[in-house]
Amino acid sequence: MKISSTSYSSNSPIASWIDNREQLNYVNIYAYTAPDEINPLRPFILRLAINKSALQFMMAKKWQKSRGLNLLWEFELTILPTEILDFLPWIVSLVEAQNQVAPSLLQPPPHPFELKVPNFALCNNLWTLEACLLTKGKVMEPAF
Repeated sequence: MKISSTSYSSNSPIASWIDNREQLNYVNIYAYTAPDEINPLRPFILRLAINKSALQFMMAKKWQKSRGLNLLWEFELTILPTEILDFLPWIVSLVEAQNQVAPSLLQPPPHPFELKVPNFALCNNLWTLEACLLTKGKVMEPAF
């Protein structure tokens, strides 16, 4: 695993790795929303993105030994800062399940998701229920 200090989103670091198919994968955690001078009451909500960014082509150049970027899988999780540490083991199990094509490796999530799709395997953009509630003051429609 390699961790860089630059990414597409406000200098947040990215971690990258080569999977067992020799494809480059990467994860980035950045602020989805945050308070600012114009809207000081805006909630602080994070987004964890795997293999999804405008940085894809620059990343491929850094890892010359890979067969290229993993373009077959991307994932986003929108989450509260207080939930992120609880989700780290779950994210590891998600990456391992994806890498080994073994859904049985995926652990149960530590906090509930807001799901509108009946099959969890079809989702690549999840919101925790608390992030949904905080974003709009009610449950919002996540973009799947």
